[in-house]
Amino acid sequence: MKRRLLCALLASVLAQPLIVRADLPDLGEISDASLSLTDEARIGRDALRAMREAGDVLDDAEVSSYLNDIGGKLSASVTLPGVHFTYFCVADTGINAFAMPGGYVGVNIGLILATQSEGELAAVMGHETAHVAQRHIARMQAASSATNPLLLLGTIVAAALAAKAGSGEGAMGAVSAGMGLSISRQLAFSRDFEREADRVGMQFMGNAGYDVRYMATFFQRLEQAGRYSDTMAYAFLRTHPVTVERISEAQNRALDYPVRMRADSIDYLLVREKLRTLTMTPDEALFYYNSTLQRGLYLNEGASWYGLARAKLLQHDRAGASEALAKARAKLPDNPMLYGLEVEIARDGRDWSAAAAAARNGLAAFPRNTALQLSQIDVALDGGDRAGAQKLLRQQLNDRSADPALYRLQAKLYADKDPLRYHEALGNAFYYEQRYSSALEQYQLASQAKGDDFYLRSMLEARLREVERLAKDERKAARN
Repeated sequence: MKRRLLCALLASVLAQPLIVRADLPDLGEISDASLSLTDEARIGRDALRAMREAGDVLDDAEVSSYLNDIGGKLSASVTLPGVHFTYFCVADTGINAFAMPGGYVGVNIGLILATQSEGELAAVMGHETAHVAQRHIARMQAASSATNPLLLLGTIVAAALAAKAGSGEGAMGAVSAGMGLSISRQLAFSRDFEREADRVGMQFMGNAGYDVRYMATFFQRLEQAGRYSDTMAYAFLRTHPVTVERISEAQNRALDYPVRMRADSIDYLLVREKLRTLTMTPDEALFYYNSTLQRGLYLNEGASWYGLARAKLLQHDRAGASEALAKARAKLPDNPMLYGLEVEIARDGRDWSAAAAAARNGLAAFPRNTALQLSQIDVALDGGDRAGAQKLLRQQLNDRSADPALYRLQAKLYADKDPLRYHEALGNAFYYEQRYSSALEQYQLASQAKGDDFYLRSMLEARLREVERLAKDERKAARN
């Protein structure tokens, strides 16, 4: 499927006429003329949608919430009108991160695991946020390539899928073929943009309370490691060329900022171990955490016990997982992810009452935690408490009426029982993900389903007209 999508996108890209422009423009001038903020938002949204459909985006509420919490602090300094930043985790062990138009920033699992502090992760995310804030893609597009947004969309998605297929050269080849650029000019602009992203990213870091010295520290460590590796593990170095000069500039610039002694958050430590277990087999994870705990080779002992609990859960050793979780709790401050793992352990044993109790306890301590709210509803559904799930869904939808995850749970509630509401809920999930063609299909199925809820059908009819128009506008924009 991925290869077919990649080929189709490359075909559409290569079929476009190429227009070459001169000289790097000033921010906000030629970039606005060639690629509007509206165009950027649509391109980024469609590229993220394609990545989701290809299975490249990690769908995990805890990880997503954490990345967007850090990203929200960093992007608070951005002054692009109407741009909403979305940070997402890419299910790839390669060390990489990237920015797409419209405020979409992807961070690979591999990069998060390569960091040794939250400050290093914030440095990379600040750098990528700066690429968006300075509209580097639009400026590159204006200076060096065709102005057709479809060309850029195809290039971005084709490159992402080529990289996912395991070929760094393939990804760069897709970019070069799609853009039709001079390699030397492309690299020259890349150096300019990378320096600017370093400078602006540092400002974002400083404003968010992070020590900017982590930027040079992380880049220097990657550059040194990259000397001994030419694999896709260091894809970041291919897309973000790091030189001794650039590292030195970052170190000198950091002298203008105060030193900030900031401890890693518990969220960072736990997210890192959760992601690590996703990259291992159950046996590998168990060996890794037993070894690190025995030898004391860890960033944080409590986080390593949390990782061991997850490793034991992978083997369905619920008693061992609970014991390791208890040791993690003894070493760590209270945290919603600890309750989340307790819920998972109980669910693995189909102990719905224990799972529900863990979710309730977690929400009593952290009432606004989205992952626990979703987990509580899911537990109610799996445990057969339809009335309880419906009540919880109603409460959460009152607060977060645009959350696709809630509508997917609502669809789960009505599956095989109420086709009208099932398709309507699924349509809403696609609608708020801005996947309008899929939403239209579900709304049409809902309109054909039996049911005499006049109010719901009236709302459905209005939404159908809206989505038909949005889908039509999308197709029209793609042709222009």
